[in-house]
Amino acid sequence: MFRGHYEHAIDAKGRTSIPARFRDVLAAENDFRLVVTPALFDPCLHVYPMKAWEELETKIGALSQFDANVVAFRRKYLSAAVDAEIDKAGRILIPPNLREYADLEKEVLWAGMGKTAELWSRARWKNAQQMSEADLQQFKAALSEQLRL
Repeated sequence: MFRGHYEHAIDAKGRTSIPARFRDVLAAENDFRLVVTPALFDPCLHVYPMKAWEELETKIGALSQFDANVVAFRRKYLSAAVDAEIDKAGRILIPPNLREYADLEKEVLWAGMGKTAELWSRARWKNAQQMSEADLQQFKAALSEQLRL
């Protein structure tokens, strides 16, 4: 499972190191291939181990090809996905179009999300974490209901 926040750099060629903790998870699964795609609702990238991505593709493949929402999802999420292999230095290459989407320039933040990870610009991550008091109260109530806490 991917967990924790890790700050890294991204170089001018678009290479960024995968956190050592995440590499350990991938090594335990013997799966060093990743898939990177733009998040639909946040200005970040979603990063999947290949096995998790293939599970998602199987689920999506079972959905109706005539449902407009499914078609839109496939176009925006699946078609934008790229394979990313980990190099010997423990880095992946983020293509220019995905770097632009997520505004990845110098400082990035990896966020563990369980079976997947997110890759953010550090500044955008900080902005996304801010909540007003009203939003925080609504979040607490929704979380309490969903998790039955």
